[in-house]
Amino acid sequence: MNINIPNWLIVLGGIGQIFTALIYPYIRHHVFDWYNDVKKLKPLNQEIAKTYGRYIQGLNFSFGLIAIVLPNDLKNGSRLAIAITALIAAYWVGKVATQIAYYPMYQIPQKLHFKIGSYFMNTLFVFFATVYTLLVLQNIL
Repeated sequence: MNINIPNWLIVLGGIGQIFTALIYPYIRHHVFDWYNDVKKLKPLNQEIAKTYGRYIQGLNFSFGLIAIVLPNDLKNGSRLAIAITALIAAYWVGKVATQIAYYPMYQIPQKLHFKIGSYFMNTLFVFFATVYTLLVLQNIL
C-alpha cells in the first residue's frame, strides 16, 4: 500500500487547524455561552476550565503551524515524524470520537449559521483525523 499525502493537503489541514484555534473563543462565547457556565464554578475550577480551553486552542494552533511550516518533515518517515503525526492523529481521532459519543446529546443553538457552522467544524475535524492518520500510515509503511 503506497500512500503519498501531497504537501498542499497537509498545509490546507494546517490552515484549518489554525482557523479552529482562532474561531474557538467565538464558539465558546456565542454558541455555547461557555463563560456564563464557567462563572458558576468555584474559582479554582474556573481557572482549570479556562486553562484547558487555552490548551485546546494552543494545541490546535501549534499543530496547524507545524503542518504549514514543516509538511515535508511530517512525512519523511523518521521516528519523530511517526511520533508527531501519531500524536496529532490521536488528538483529532479522539476529538471526532468524543463528538460522536457525547456531543449529540447536547443542543447547539438552532440558528442556521450555527447549524451550518457545526457541520463545517465536524467536517474539518474528520478531515484532520483522516489526513494525520494517513500520514502515520505513510510514515510507517
